[in-house]
Amino acid sequence: MNKQITYTVADAELMRSAIQRVATGPELSKNLSAEEARSVMHALLDGSADPVQAGVFLIGLRMKRETDDELKGVMDALQDRTDVVTSTANEVIAIADPYNGFNRTLQGSLFVLPVLAACGVSAYSHGVELGGPKFGVTHHTIIKALGGNPLRSTESIAERIANPDIGWGYLDQRIMCPGLHDLNELRARIVKRPVLSTTEVLVCAIKGVQKTHLITGYVHKPYRDTYCMRARHVGYDSLLLARGTEGGIIPSFRAPAHVVRYGENVTHNDGEAFEERDIDLTTMNLLREYRAADVPEDLPLATKDTDPIGMKWDIDALSALCAEQGREALSGKSGALLDAAVLGAALVLWHTGKVSDLTIAADKAREVIASGEALERLEAGL
Repeated sequence: MNKQITYTVADAELMRSAIQRVATGPELSKNLSAEEARSVMHALLDGSADPVQAGVFLIGLRMKRETDDELKGVMDALQDRTDVVTSTANEVIAIADPYNGFNRTLQGSLFVLPVLAACGVSAYSHGVELGGPKFGVTHHTIIKALGGNPLRSTESIAERIANPDIGWGYLDQRIMCPGLHDLNELRARIVKRPVLSTTEVLVCAIKGVQKTHLITGYVHKPYRDTYCMRARHVGYDSLLLARGTEGGIIPSFRAPAHVVRYGENVTHNDGEAFEERDIDLTTMNLLREYRAADVPEDLPLATKDTDPIGMKWDIDALSALCAEQGREALSGKSGALLDAAVLGAALVLWHTGKVSDLTIAADKAREVIASGEALERLEAGL
């Protein structure tokens, strides 16, 4: 851990009590209340919990499996320690890919942001530079490769997404929730993905004057209900949850796109908390033979002597490749990253009710790319 630990008696008793309950095996473990989970997470985020006990707590909670109350408490603690700003934009789209990045496919979701901005939609993404256990390419590393600044303040990003000449931005966890970012070293050392991997993508740092929407991805079906419940709890007006490649927001291009969503523009059966459906990609002329752009096998590998265990590729080389192909995509070059920019933007435009039909939404995305406006927004936002 990077900061000085002030380990109080009260925190010691709190951690001891929590660990005794959540880390006692599959049959004897007991659950925490929402307020207890919130208090424990405050200790972790403030650096006042012993790091060994913090690791045991996170692992024990995962092995026991978190209850709804525990997830609520953890989520509340993250929001308590997050710098939240309201933008002057009426509506704000928050996009969150997995914080541990992508290491099997070229990451294209960053380029959805300037396409949305060119369509008049204010959007930002949030994440970290590198996160375990994959340590893959992220929006942060690609923005660096593009020559941009990935460490702007929350206030700056709130202003930039409302600026009609920019309209998009990236907010790093180091800025929006420093206490959570300080836990990344510990999380890398415990290897397995803790409860924070689920909850950090739901953090709301920038709100719209009228509405705030969350776009994120998932892989495993049990997370569907968790994301929907926690997004509502945080206060998002709508959620679009895509079963995307490597858990991101961009679905595979060789099968129907599976999405889960709620919001005022969503029609679902009475008594159901969300709509779940498959989207035929042929309606947007996006059905392909590939699921995504695979990472070239000749890309330089990570240096095992200096890079974190779990990192596969040289992150600078992979980020540079994503940056290059992303710029080419927004210049109109066909391929998987252009398809990703179109599909991601079309899903958001349709989900938020900006465009009523997915075919029209995809055509709108292609139009702002063909005109050069999306590329202009990309460069303006760096």
